[in-house]
Amino acid sequence: MILYNSLGQTRQEFVPFNDKEVNMYTCGPTVYHYAHIGNLRTYIMEDVLEKYLRFSGYNVKRVMNITDVGHLTSDADTGEDKMLKGAKREHKTVLEIAKFYTDAFFADCAKLNIKTPDVVEPATNCIDEFIEMVSVLLEKGYAYVAGGNVYFDTSKLDSYYVFGNMNEDDLAVGVRDSVEEDENKRNKADFVLWFTKSKFDDQELKWESPWGIGYPGWHIECSCISKKHNGEYLDIHCGGIDNAFPHHTNEIAQSEAYLGHKWCNYWFHVLHLNDARGKMSKSSGDFLTVSLLEEKGYNPLVYRMFCLQSHYRKPLTFTYESLDNTAKAYEKLTKRIAGLSKDGSADIAKAKPYLDSFKEALDNDINTSLGLTCVYDVLKADLDDATKLYLIDEFDKVLSLNLTKAKSAQEQTESADSEVNAEVEALIAQRTKARAEKDWATADAIRDKLKEMKVVIKDTKDGIEWHFEN
Repeated sequence: MILYNSLGQTRQEFVPFNDKEVNMYTCGPTVYHYAHIGNLRTYIMEDVLEKYLRFSGYNVKRVMNITDVGHLTSDADTGEDKMLKGAKREHKTVLEIAKFYTDAFFADCAKLNIKTPDVVEPATNCIDEFIEMVSVLLEKGYAYVAGGNVYFDTSKLDSYYVFGNMNEDDLAVGVRDSVEEDENKRNKADFVLWFTKSKFDDQELKWESPWGIGYPGWHIECSCISKKHNGEYLDIHCGGIDNAFPHHTNEIAQSEAYLGHKWCNYWFHVLHLNDARGKMSKSSGDFLTVSLLEEKGYNPLVYRMFCLQSHYRKPLTFTYESLDNTAKAYEKLTKRIAGLSKDGSADIAKAKPYLDSFKEALDNDINTSLGLTCVYDVLKADLDDATKLYLIDEFDKVLSLNLTKAKSAQEQTESADSEVNAEVEALIAQRTKARAEKDWATADAIRDKLKEMKVVIKDTKDGIEWHFEN
């Protein structure tokens, strides 16, 4: 299996630290708002990677954090606290905001067939671990206290800009995306490990620490949560390309300074989803969510297929025209698969070359576009239907598009009509019962609800007849 490793910017054979055991870490969401579909492109591609590793015989332990404290609007430790910003926007507590948007995130993941990681850990669960790591970094001389905060000293490293394409002269790290500079920093690339002198007087979440009451910096969270659940050696770290610098750069700096050895061998970064305005982001104020796509009539798995049609290391441009084309392709594909006979048994020997082609596609740096092509190749192949269904089921363990389970658009419409009809019948039965019991208030309320649903009721000698208004 060949993966592109952002650390070194080369394609490399994937070899885990421990034979068939894979420790995998995913940067989770900051739960102050809904995830937009650009965020979810990253989680879809990480999901494919995890499922393909399992498909290939690896035992995978995937860990993901939930950032519910410490993430500021600027990656350079300045700006507003994102969680506090969300709480103010909705007049709720930070913990209420965190719970609501964590649930919303996993609801979106479920609609997209994204598997929940084996371990999901909110940052607020790990304050003791953060304090312990910061204390060790201070003891080792990699950190210092200034202005009440604790900072990582990047000047103590032999190499800080480990992902390339950036250097100290090109990037004013201390003022990136910000109009303010932290005067407590010895070097502009230094970053906060622990805040105590917060500028946010109404910061809700604070804890006792050896340096005063405060809260962790964003970068320390992933290092500690990964170490807690993945151990000292991490095989694959995943995230969006915008996290490569400075977030992942800082994770490497503090983790390896703390551990005293190399921490993670492979870095898997997914490129941006763009729209007409450029990179999709929450800061634009108007962003696309899974719920919005559903409101417009799209099956969320159509968006998953839209992402799989492109390579994760290429920027992907979203348009409704492209999504419409994918929706038509998905409908035709699933309809064709639904027409295959379920009788008989698969011929495993004849299936093997097609399985090998699928593995070859995914072994080639998770080439999902070629993986989808394998589905079409199977449908065109001189194979019996049972073997075709077997192969498509195998492929779908990775693609997760419900290829043999998806209902056609007509079936979905019929199913929705059936549910509405059942609701109308139930309401009519309740109204009949209420009238028999002379409960006129309930009967009138049900009549009004049926009227809102544009249901016309007619009493006949044979019982009640109904239909929808034309």
